[in-house]
Amino acid sequence: MIPRRVVLLHGFTQGGGIWIPVMEAMTTRAPVDAPDLPGHGSASSQTTNLIDTSDELALRFGYSAWVGYSMGGRFALHVATRHPDAVSHLVLCSTTAGIEHDDERAARRAADHQLARHIRDVGVSPFLAEWTSQPMFAGLKRTPLDLEVRAENTAEGLASSLETCGAGEQSPLWELLPTLKMPVLVVAGARDEKFCQLGERMASSIGSNAEFVVAEGAGHAVPFERPQAFADLVNDFLR
Repeated sequence: MIPRRVVLLHGFTQGGGIWIPVMEAMTTRAPVDAPDLPGHGSASSQTTNLIDTSDELALRFGYSAWVGYSMGGRFALHVATRHPDAVSHLVLCSTTAGIEHDDERAARRAADHQLARHIRDVGVSPFLAEWTSQPMFAGLKRTPLDLEVRAENTAEGLASSLETCGAGEQSPLWELLPTLKMPVLVVAGARDEKFCQLGERMASSIGSNAEFVVAEGAGHAVPFERPQAFADLVNDFLR
């Protein structure tokens, strides 16, 4: 069944506008939306958590194909597990179903809160330079669009995003993966070993309705390193 629309959910420090190159390469007949997630862009002042945000997104967009990258993938997965009737198709790119062990999750929560304090201390521009210089983004070009979209964020918004929606705040969803019955596409970049392992495990846990695809020549930021190739994957998946 053709979805009523396609919803693209961005990663941390980005915004909905980051999806423009992918949107331009999509051939779906359904309209495409790319909202700013809480703490980002036009939603910089919003401080809702993963569960409340997923509920709001499902209510706002209804029956849709959901495409989530990194942080956005965690939001999309919450929509799918909490509101399966709102999901025709699910694409999870460079994301995870959560940190399973309590001590590891607590450590990540503490690290996220420490990073939030750092963002408030140094300001958004210095932090963005630090964030995008990480090895996981080595294949990501600093395009004018990328710089423009990230510059729309605020230090307080990004800090609050980590404190309310960071990986350390997320309850693991691994046990719920087998309940997903919609078609699922899981994508990871070939140069992103960690998320290749996570992606393969997620697809296996979901079952026969899930497919795992490795994007050759890409690292963590698959949709923005190779927008045409990623759009082609989504186009084929939604047919």
